Amino acid sequence: MPSVLFVCLGNICRSPLAEGIFRHHVERRGLADRFVIDSAGTGDWHVGSPPHIESRRVARDRGLDISSQRARQIVPDDLKTFDWVVAMDTTNHRDILALPGAGGCPARVIRLLDIVSHASKDVPDPYFGGADGFDAVYDLLDEACAAFLDHVMD
Repeated sequence: MPSVLFVCLGNICRSPLAEGIFRHHVERRGLADRFVIDSAGTGDWHVGSPPHIESRRVARDRGLDISSQRARQIVPDDLKTFDWVVAMDTTNHRDILALPGAGGCPARVIRLLDIVSHASKDVPDPYFGGADGFDAVYDLLDEACAAFLDHVMD
């Protein structure tokens, strides 16, 4: 059973959206019972908080409900527990690899956009932008999560 942890900075914008979108793709393919899916942040500022209001809105507008998710911070044991640790950007990728024990961890630590052909390898952080930024991030994550599922299933 593949396990996937999506990681961004605070676990309220990008990674909860990626978790919800990836879960949707997995369910749509009838694979829900074959995956463990979660998300976390490298920082601890929002631990226990629901996803950002705009993340919930854009998900709801597209037919997904991520409102029950709660932010948590990644811990070194996640690198032992999850098969895939998927960073939203280069900074978070670096921070994950700096966790104690990361050097010998069994998890494959990647940036999500390493899987798709995209000009940038960083999913932009919409936190300080407006609603349009969340819509654009959703579309990018939707494409990347579908491609990532194909990659995992190969």
